Amino acid sequence: MDYYVNLEHRSEEYKKYHEENRGKYATVKERATTSTVAGRSNSRRNRMKKKFKFFSVRSGMDMPFLFLVIVLLVIGVVMMFSASYAYAYYTMGDSYYFLKRQLLFAVIGVLCMFFISYFDYHHFHKAAVVILGIAFLLLGVVLVLPPINYVHRWINLGFTMLQPSEIMKFALILFFAHWGSVYFTRMNTFKYGVLPAICILVPTIILLIMEPHYSCIVIVTILTMIMMFLGGVEKKWFIMAIGACVAIFVILYVTGLLTYAMERMNGWGQALEYTTSDMWQDTWQTRNSLYAIGSGGMTGLGLGQSRQKYLYLPEPQNDFVFAIVCEELGIIGAVLILAIFGLLVWRGITISLRAKDKFGMLLGMGLTAQVGLQVVINIMVITDLLPNTGISLPFFSYGGSSLVMLLAQMGVVLSISRNANINKT
Repeated sequence: MDYYVNLEHRSEEYKKYHEENRGKYATVKERATTSTVAGRSNSRRNRMKKKFKFFSVRSGMDMPFLFLVIVLLVIGVVMMFSASYAYAYYTMGDSYYFLKRQLLFAVIGVLCMFFISYFDYHHFHKAAVVILGIAFLLLGVVLVLPPINYVHRWINLGFTMLQPSEIMKFALILFFAHWGSVYFTRMNTFKYGVLPAICILVPTIILLIMEPHYSCIVIVTILTMIMMFLGGVEKKWFIMAIGACVAIFVILYVTGLLTYAMERMNGWGQALEYTTSDMWQDTWQTRNSLYAIGSGGMTGLGLGQSRQKYLYLPEPQNDFVFAIVCEELGIIGAVLILAIFGLLVWRGITISLRAKDKFGMLLGMGLTAQVGLQVVINIMVITDLLPNTGISLPFFSYGGSSLVMLLAQMGVVLSISRNANINKT
């Protein structure tokens, strides 16, 4: 009997205790529920932010790469002005004509570079096809516009001249980086590795032939092969591609479609030979480039002291600006500048190889390869190792759209560096 009394007494105590603490339990349960709902809400909000996050500071840009870009830009503007002021005074009546315009585009380009460096480069992944389509459209538009200097290469925007071929270089690199990262496991097949390159490169070459712009054809062809190689295309396809290029060259030569290109090749390797009056005229620019390089010697004549820029070397502010660099700064100064270019390419490759995704790696490698490729070809042209093809020297040659485009591309590399596994010293 005492047992049942004690049990009933315990039951009443339990009910009383439960009623007293019911509010506490409810509060804990509500908190847990609220915390779960809030966590789900925050997670959903974070996903939305990530989806629409166009800009991201992340871990900071690569300072050595930025420093090298700025150094080359400053030296390039100074040397472009030194090479151009005599020609500018004679043709424009203003010694500072090219300097003022180049400085303006340099400022615009630097602003674009910093802006894009904060831009999440993965969004270029989605826009690759659209950007390529815009590049093709501009290459078509330039053909229906009036020619400038007998060629269809520029679109006159009033305040500057836009060169669609510069946009096409970037568009090709971007597309093949996009394609190679999406189909990287099937790039060794013809369908995914070779056919897309043919479908894009062939129309590009045809449009550039119609301009004509053969130097750009060389650049885009080599860049396409580089991107295909990095993407994982087998070597046998490159051997076949080289054979096809030789066959196409022979066909164009026989049909006479290479007339303009062959005119540019007249006198190649014979700049210092004075056999005929035609040869003298054809090799005038290259010959004076060699005079400038030779007269500079090891230490140069001094900044601003070039002689060949006084209307001997035609338009020295453009493709042959490095000849004036050699004349004024000597071989030592020229080698130091080339060493800075080499460091820039090395740092760009390092950033690209340590990117956290394949798209970043391919995009960074392609943009860095373009700079190195143009430097090598430009130096070979001014030393008569290659025909005069009209390829500009990055950061040095005068040109608004090319400089802005180049600096914008360097901004993309800096954006990649923010995610790269690299010490940013």
